[in-house]
Amino acid sequence: MPARTSRQWHRGAGCGAGDREVTLIARPTNREEDWRYSDAAFLSTAPIETFDDWRSVTVKPGAVLRETVQAGDAAPSAVTRCRVHVGAGGRYEHFATIVSGPYRRIELEVTLDEGAHFEFGGVTLGGESNVQEFVTRVIHAQPGATSNQVVRAVQWGQSTGNFLGRIEVVRDAQKTDAAQNFRAILLEKGASANTKPELEIFADDVKCAHGAAIGALDQTAAFYMAARGLPPEKARALLVRAFIADAFAAIDDETQRETMLEDALAHLDESAL
Repeated sequence: MPARTSRQWHRGAGCGAGDREVTLIARPTNREEDWRYSDAAFLSTAPIETFDDWRSVTVKPGAVLRETVQAGDAAPSAVTRCRVHVGAGGRYEHFATIVSGPYRRIELEVTLDEGAHFEFGGVTLGGESNVQEFVTRVIHAQPGATSNQVVRAVQWGQSTGNFLGRIEVVRDAQKTDAAQNFRAILLEKGASANTKPELEIFADDVKCAHGAAIGALDQTAAFYMAARGLPPEKARALLVRAFIADAFAAIDDETQRETMLEDALAHLDESAL
């Protein structure tokens, strides 16, 4: 979701100088819905061009593209923004893990043509006072497109994990099937999570669903495993592993799926379990 911009015309000075258009980028603040839970200090001090730096991706009709971001992948900026256009019958998959801080945001704006599909899986793992968030906008622009988004957050310390997901279904995009699901586990008192699902639907023959849950580890399950001989810390680690695995379940390559999962778990603070 792009930061709002304004344009001004500047008249050139001197012989032969013409008019030129200058685009002014508006600095976002927490008063804007798309940035409500973002780190206020970062928003006020980051270079202004950070908020208008978009990467563009095109998936040709019938093609399949999968992009992954592992926990240790270096990012050129604390804010990564990407616009994706998926042609008819194409498929775009994006799986990402965020462990860095103090602020990290991955934002995707995806437009789906007829029969296209978007699959998203995201994990935030945060300690200290880190703020980590995924922001998505999925535009079902033509009939028969589908999308599925699964985000899992595991937070400890004073960290925050966020997911802002917006689904737009245009008037003629019948037979749309879209879903998003967010769940968060707070390992310590003081950690937090926020979610803001949005559905804007103008077609009448669609399936759109969203779900969210935020809480602590399932102590009943942990007690059940401990009663059968598993050390408490091992039981809790297994629960977190199963929880995170949901976000990568749609990766059909078993090796890649396990790589993403193990990479995320390597950054889990065992002292918080």
